[in-house]
Parts: sequence; C-alpha cells; structure tokens
Amino acid sequence: QVQLVESGGGLVQAGGSLRLSCAASGRTFSNYKIGWFRQAPGKEHEFVATIYWSLGVTYYSDSVKGRFTISRDNAKNTVYLQMNSLKPEDTAVYYCAAAPYGGSLYDSKSYRDWGQGTQVTVSS
Repeated sequence: QVQLVESGGGLVQAGGSLRLSCAASGRTFSNYKIGWFRQAPGKEHEFVATIYWSLGVTYYSDSVKGRFTISRDNAKNTVYLQMNSLKPEDTAVYYCAAAPYGGSLYDSKSYRDWGQGTQVTVSS
C-alpha cells in the first residue's frame, strides 16, 4: 500500500525559506500525481501544488505561484516543496497526497493516499 511521509516543517520568520520532503513508497508512481495541500486551523484543505510524476508537469495555486517550487527525485522516490518568501498566512499543516492520473488535481477529495502532515509556522 502507498505510504507518504512528510518532513521538513518548522518555525521560520517571514521572508524565510523551508523545504518540505515527501518520501513515497508502496508502488510505482509513474502514472500518479503527487500534490501538496495545507490546512490552517478551522479551515478546509487548500491546494498548494501538484506534480505529475512521469511527465514532470507542475501546477500551483495563485497564492504560492512564484514563491514555491514542487519537484521530484525519481531515484529517491521523493517529492519536494521548496518554499521561499514565506508569509504568516502560509502557516498551516502541510500534507502530501497521491492520486492516479485523472480527476481534479485541485480537489483534495480526488487524492486517496495522504501523509501524516508537517507543521509550518511563519512568524511575523
């Protein structure tokens, strides 16, 4: 079965950077997309970015475009989220999630496998 393990969260000042990692195992992901979502207290899951594993095609939410970069390392079966110019409003628990090609890449309900999440806190 699919396992996703996030790491790299922490506390950072506004304007700083963090890199999140999502180690994926349990199957081959060539026909999968791996997404990053975030959830702030009292809010729904919010789409952040997605990468189509074999194609390398990426999509971003407008709120992070130009500041965040999603990438993958095939040899390590790991997806990264490089977050630069962080803002206090980026504070949330960040989750990676996996889904086969097809379905909405923006809708959390289309992703069936999820990691445990990693906390990102940006102080002003």
